Amino acid sequence: MSQTTTAGLSARRLLSPGQVLLAAGSAAAVAAAIGLHLAFGFGPSPLWWAQAGMAALIVLYLAVISFKIAMVLGSGSSSALRFDEADLAGLPDHELPVYTILVPLYREAAVVPGLIKRLSAMDYPAHKLEILLLIEPDDDETRAAIEACELSGSFRLVTAPDTQPKTKPKACNVGLARAKGELCVIYDAEDRPDVDQLRKAALAFRLLPRRVVCVQAELQYWNPWTNWLTRCFSAEYATNFSLTLHGMDRHRLAIPLGGTSNHFRVDALRDLGGWDAFNVTEDADLGIRIARRGWDVRMIVSVTEEEANSRLGNWIRQRSRWIKGYMQTWLVHSRHPMQLWRELGTKKAAAVHLTLGFSTVTTLVNPIMWAMTLFYFTFGPEPLEPLFPSFILYGGVIAMIAGNALMCYALMLGCLKRGLYAAVRAMLTVPLYWALMSLAAYKALLQLLRPSKRYFWELTEHGLDTESEPAAEREKGVAHVA
Repeated sequence: MSQTTTAGLSARRLLSPGQVLLAAGSAAAVAAAIGLHLAFGFGPSPLWWAQAGMAALIVLYLAVISFKIAMVLGSGSSSALRFDEADLAGLPDHELPVYTILVPLYREAAVVPGLIKRLSAMDYPAHKLEILLLIEPDDDETRAAIEACELSGSFRLVTAPDTQPKTKPKACNVGLARAKGELCVIYDAEDRPDVDQLRKAALAFRLLPRRVVCVQAELQYWNPWTNWLTRCFSAEYATNFSLTLHGMDRHRLAIPLGGTSNHFRVDALRDLGGWDAFNVTEDADLGIRIARRGWDVRMIVSVTEEEANSRLGNWIRQRSRWIKGYMQTWLVHSRHPMQLWRELGTKKAAAVHLTLGFSTVTTLVNPIMWAMTLFYFTFGPEPLEPLFPSFILYGGVIAMIAGNALMCYALMLGCLKRGLYAAVRAMLTVPLYWALMSLAAYKALLQLLRPSKRYFWELTEHGLDTESEPAAEREKGVAHVA
């Protein structure tokens, strides 16, 4: 791994000694202060501590909501790169760099034929294209499915070593070590990238300064109309990739990369040490490490379509892995907060905490807040009044009413941005979707606290929705609104 990674920025260890000491010391100090008050009447009372904790949570909520809304509203001035056919024609085939596509696969036999077909159709010179299919040694079904396909000379089958951890980033590191390209990109098994995406990324790297080492394409789902869950999931993706990340691009913040369709300069990626094999959102972690090195990530206007999870259990497994990885990434980059601040500056460092850490905290706290609200309406205000002096109460009401309304509005804007008009009204029920996110967050937390599950990669099953023509389904949704 690179110097940045070996300097303690790996998720192999959950907490650093300093983090353990800080957490234990803070808990002991609060407990001692409460004990001192109960025994001798000195210092703040337990009620004061409870009020302070509640005030801190309200401030946290307001900060997270304000940040997300600011990014969404700022997306209109994004400087994301856009290219048309005339622009691409200015970069002829003989000037294109060699490109490596890394495709990590595990138990993906059902979607392999479609994957091979889509990658074979990419608009890029075959003699400058290398496609590495990365599989695990025990995945005989996927291997057989690949060998049953007719592969061009661009494809190579690469088997990862039978070592722990068995994660996507470890497989990608194996592919990176074998890559011959000057540029590389990650695609997942179910991805449907724009056929000219590689050309657009190559042109972007040619025009951008060397400090830009990654360009992130937009992700969206091709099956938003399968059920309510896919509607909410598609709206979330649309808001994140078409609005929020564009706002972060505008302000040149550290962008937590998506798990696919991120294009890299291979030399810079190797210099960073590749991906952290122990982080289950290796993409988000890499985006922060790029920023800490003083390099940049830019957004590119090109779309990769994916399959939205249409089954609840599968969605929970995927979402809990994402949240667990966000927790890992936040803890890793918070080990030396002053160093993080010196490397990123105030604005970028604050964005890291708001994006990765504080948002996850609010997801975990949501059920507690909902329970208190239900208790309030069931038993009246008297039992909870001591916790909520007027300034805390007003802040909580703003966070609850205005915050929820603004977040619903942001998701509606995401739907409109992506033409998901029939999904707009589903956003009125999105608090139910947030409840599912909290369920996944607690599962993620429990796994993170168990050493045997800390790096466990919960597999997402693909190929559940067999719709073969995504555009037809989208048109059906638009017609339904009309």
